[in-house]
Amino acid sequence: MAKWLDSLEKMIGGGDKGPKRIRTMRWLLLIGCIGAALMIVNSYLKFDGVEPTASPAAPPAADVPALSTHRSDSEFALIEQPLENRLKEILEKIVGVGTVDVLVSVESTEEVIYAIDTQKSQQITDESDKNGGRRHMTSVSDNGNIVLYETSGDQSPIVMKKIKPKISGILVVAKGAEHPTVKRLILDAIEKGIDVPVNRISIVPSKQ
Repeated sequence: MAKWLDSLEKMIGGGDKGPKRIRTMRWLLLIGCIGAALMIVNSYLKFDGVEPTASPAAPPAADVPALSTHRSDSEFALIEQPLENRLKEILEKIVGVGTVDVLVSVESTEEVIYAIDTQKSQQITDESDKNGGRRHMTSVSDNGNIVLYETSGDQSPIVMKKIKPKISGILVVAKGAEHPTVKRLILDAIEKGIDVPVNRISIVPSKQ
């Protein structure tokens, strides 16, 4: 190795710039040896690849129902939805009316009035004190029980009257409602069909 290096230095060391060329060559050889050593060491070392940190799985998206304004699983929704479906079915049969969407809001459920067996009693008391004074008292009690009737061994209350749920508002979005005549037909159908005041009905045209 040393002889080979001496021969190489003699070859490039001639002339005035010979020593400079020799120093440059030595630096190049040194750098080359260092690089080769690093490559050899690197081939014997084993680096375990670092797995990229998995980002936490995003929580499953909640099931978002289609546009719905109902109070789910409530007594109000059980009243509103059938009314909406029935109104939609009827209004779409009107001449000049296209697709219809209906929103009904109720503020009370159905009220049931049962027969009551009322029992009234009155008690009158007159008292006199030792000074000659008199006191008159009247006590009235009013008790009532629901009247029941029996059928096949089962007892059920007698229903006197049922009061329909009170509708607080109706919104109708309909194709064709931009025409005054069609809008008036829709308004009349709702007002007279389910007995709702005009001031509780809103009718607007839908997008074309």
